[in-house]
Amino acid sequence: MHAIDSPARASRHRQLSDRSSLFRLSPVAALLASAFVATAPAHAQQDRDKVISDLQAEISRLREALSQQQQQQQQEQRPPVPAAAAATPATDTAATASAAADAPVALDAVVVRSRNRIERLQDVPLSVSVVGGRELDRLQANDVDAITKRLGNIFWNQGNQRTSSLAIRGIGKQSQTEAQDPSVGVLVDGVSLGYNALTSSYYFTDIDSVEVARGPQGTLLGKNSSIGAISFTTRRPSFTPSADYSLLYGQRGRLTGTFAGGGPIVDDLLAWRGTFVVDKGRGDLLNRSEFNRDQTWSETDRVAGRAQFLLRPSADFNARLSIELQPRSAETTNGRTIRTPTPTTYADGSVNPLTTDAATRLGRRWFNQDPNGFSYARDYLYGGSDGKSIYTDATKGLVTGSRGVAAELNWNLGDHTLTSITAWRDYHFNAQNDEGTPFDVFRNAGGFWNDYKQTSQELRVSSKTGGFVDYQAGLHFIDVRNSVEYRQDFGNDAGAWLASSAQYNRLDATGAGRYLLQNSLDGLSLAWNRPGLQQIHNKSAALFGQVNWNFTEALKLTTGLRITRENRTNIGSSYIKANGNGFELNPVAVRDVQLGGFDSNAAGVLGGGNSVAQLQLADRLANKYFGTAAGAAPGAAYNSLTAAQKQQVADAKAIRLTNLGPLFNPIEAEPFKATQPAFVISPTYKVNENLTTYVSWQYGEKAGIAQLTNGVSALVKGEKTNSFELGFKSLLLDKTLVFNANTYLTNIKDFQQSIRALDVYTTQLNNNGQNYYVTATGNVPKVQAKGIEIDGAYSGLRNTTIRFAGAYNDARYKDFKNAAQPLENGYAGASPYTDLSGRTLPGASKYTFNIGVDYRKPVFGDKVFLASFNTAYNTKYNSDDSLSSYGEIPGKSITDVSIGLGRLDGRFTASFLVKNVFDNKTPLSQTWNSYTPAIPRWAGIVLTGKL
Repeated sequence: MHAIDSPARASRHRQLSDRSSLFRLSPVAALLASAFVATAPAHAQQDRDKVISDLQAEISRLREALSQQQQQQQQEQRPPVPAAAAATPATDTAATASAAADAPVALDAVVVRSRNRIERLQDVPLSVSVVGGRELDRLQANDVDAITKRLGNIFWNQGNQRTSSLAIRGIGKQSQTEAQDPSVGVLVDGVSLGYNALTSSYYFTDIDSVEVARGPQGTLLGKNSSIGAISFTTRRPSFTPSADYSLLYGQRGRLTGTFAGGGPIVDDLLAWRGTFVVDKGRGDLLNRSEFNRDQTWSETDRVAGRAQFLLRPSADFNARLSIELQPRSAETTNGRTIRTPTPTTYADGSVNPLTTDAATRLGRRWFNQDPNGFSYARDYLYGGSDGKSIYTDATKGLVTGSRGVAAELNWNLGDHTLTSITAWRDYHFNAQNDEGTPFDVFRNAGGFWNDYKQTSQELRVSSKTGGFVDYQAGLHFIDVRNSVEYRQDFGNDAGAWLASSAQYNRLDATGAGRYLLQNSLDGLSLAWNRPGLQQIHNKSAALFGQVNWNFTEALKLTTGLRITRENRTNIGSSYIKANGNGFELNPVAVRDVQLGGFDSNAAGVLGGGNSVAQLQLADRLANKYFGTAAGAAPGAAYNSLTAAQKQQVADAKAIRLTNLGPLFNPIEAEPFKATQPAFVISPTYKVNENLTTYVSWQYGEKAGIAQLTNGVSALVKGEKTNSFELGFKSLLLDKTLVFNANTYLTNIKDFQQSIRALDVYTTQLNNNGQNYYVTATGNVPKVQAKGIEIDGAYSGLRNTTIRFAGAYNDARYKDFKNAAQPLENGYAGASPYTDLSGRTLPGASKYTFNIGVDYRKPVFGDKVFLASFNTAYNTKYNSDDSLSSYGEIPGKSITDVSIGLGRLDGRFTASFLVKNVFDNKTPLSQTWNSYTPAIPRWAGIVLTGKL
């Protein structure tokens, strides 16, 4: 240790050392504690009665001093602790920083906020994982995928911004509808996000901490959730000025700039903090189409900002206003698909006729007129000739954007604290997709547009701690309105692409037939697909409370109860938005939707019930396509067509009818209305100061879904979850090792996911005595997950801190007899259902593990060498919701590494960052004729500092 170079500095050093002996933070969640310290001037009175009794006196006495120390600590480059900022208050000397880097850190006061209080992690009778914002900053982990790789037994299922999802304990991968609550709840600064897509699009920067609480939540945490919840806490305004910046430049033109800073506007009354980020860069897959030569897949193009204002007019009241904006921008995430040949045989060995394979379609004269043009083998399969490209004409960037406002008010009422959180947020999503070729088949293939708005209010009262009983209780309301439109827009090649072989061969035989083939779908625009337009309105109101019974210093009991009233409605319709060039090919009607066409049979012969107007329409068709002169009577011109010509008309009309789908006028789905309970019972016994054991029983329910399937109401029942845990939390090796473990059993009744159901529309349309089926959201009777989880941190090695988490997880369908068949079971005579009882859930790995290591060594007097890495590992899983044999993804590990050199005072650091350092190419997902490739290795330079 270097000598202290002045009496004043020595005195300051002694003062800080004395204070640090009174208040010592620890790894795994010390960053959460530092967040408390940073906001102590704003929240001291409100939090004074929330902290555990053994920290109460220290915090009260030291809050102003600790605030100043924390701000100085944020300006220095101190040795890290797992998921934390620091172990002791900082000093302003390189000597002290060097000594601190050499010293092990005691983990005796890890703190978390999972129960709306600042508590020691070891005292919380829940399976909780936590990671700090400083650790996320070091490896530029600012999206949900990167963050979950640093937490235990939580998994991010990659899709686009709408279809991605969080899973805990292997549960939550299955695709969701817009009317469905996420399985894993997400909260940002105490505000629940009621829509899955909000989490996918959120840019997580200037984050203070992230916590995962496993098992049903709701007796304390915002909106109830049936699997678990992940909570993000941002850094708050302070009256001490600060300004941090970060600049990143890397491969594929990635350029990211962030700024976070603030301070007082009016001393001791009003403070602010601003966070701003610009992130742009190209993706790794290139569009080779001449229409979109500059387009890449999985590029980044985001701008986001957050402004917070803290008002503290008195010691007993403070208010925080947060305003967030992420302007709309486009990123190409849909269509990141590498095609592979469709298998030639089904699972039973029978021949697959390949009627849906591009090889069959691209072999048609329509798509094969240029011998040097698009090639199925060269351009369509395996990412093109270079393995890194996609060939498409109509894919557009997926547009997202959001805005949010939240106001948090806190009153200290003596023995109680009253908190109010009022929030509003909106979200926009617009996808324009393509079928994956440069041909004008779909100008929007299954596109999607929605505007989402949520308003929420929470009112909570918290008693002071330290007595026989302490409690929290409150009210929570959330109102969600989601306007959703599924879209399908056809181009002039659509008829030739979507026709059956027989239809195509007859129509392509003549010029008139090719004209019919083109106009069968060209320009047709639909609000389409079960239903096309939805007006979703979900209302939820809840009364909740949780009580801690402190029988003795060692024995405590936590009990909690929530009663939620759900009211969910959905009005849907499916209709033609534009007829395009083939209005005359419309059917008379689809269901009750009148389309104005004329009636004819499968051979094109006119029916006997046509009106004069319908017969005149048939005559106009005959003249338009075949040049037939008008007849003496309505229908005469059409009737003069040959049988072959009438068959061509029938083929074109059949192509159009098939692709119109189940049109229907506005229908209100059966609403879901229910009163749903949730509760927790959890005794805790403290064996000694270093070992705590607990048992918990958590019960929760997720709201059902008001939905329409092909125009028929198909109510989905609420989901019911029972979760049991037995665990311990320990401090070992002179408090340098935190080792927490638990075993769990989760049983879910009426699990919500895709099932196979009778398709009433198609059955009635074909009217041939055969039943037809559709895949739609429904209920799985029984699902179970069981396993073991560990979480820990170790700081006993000089200059080194380690965070680790692992799990053994067995998540299975216990009863699921009406599952949808995978594609390989599409052979003739196959049952419409398959029994998946006993099978592992999609997306569920048996074993998962992650480890993060930080090494920091003072060098060259006033410099520090920095090295960090994080590795996330999972065993194999099936990425296909139907558990196709083609959906198996092998086990993989992803490692990120950062190496740098900085100043000990933290004013400047330069780092070299590599993500996916070993370039693991394991696909993210796959099915029987395509896969989603992994994001390849990426490297860049990161410059961080303080102004």
